[in-house]
Amino acid sequence: MMTLEEAQNQVDNWIKEYGVRYFSELTNMAILTEEVGELARVMSRKYGDQSFKEGEKDNIEEEIADILWVLLCIANQTGVNLTEAFAHSLEKKTKRDNTRHINNPKLKNHGE
Repeated sequence: MMTLEEAQNQVDNWIKEYGVRYFSELTNMAILTEEVGELARVMSRKYGDQSFKEGEKDNIEEEIADILWVLLCIANQTGVNLTEAFAHSLEKKTKRDNTRHINNPKLKNHGE
């Protein structure tokens, strides 16, 4: 297993060794949007009402990993420490939503 910090470092090392340089932040944002769309396509075929077209495959793991890759790139090039940012996000959500979901009647009967 690797930490978020290790993942950020591995991506940075790969970019320096093989990628020449990071794409611009705006280009990476567009790539992230494209990758999320690719995940949405697989999800709609696997869990939704659509079926896979000929030649398409259930590669949900690959699509999620591609999204993570681009997020790591964006974090690196914008100076975001994802370990700290994620810890802060978890703390914020815990304080804000510590009873919200537990008390949501819509969630209690799901799947029953």
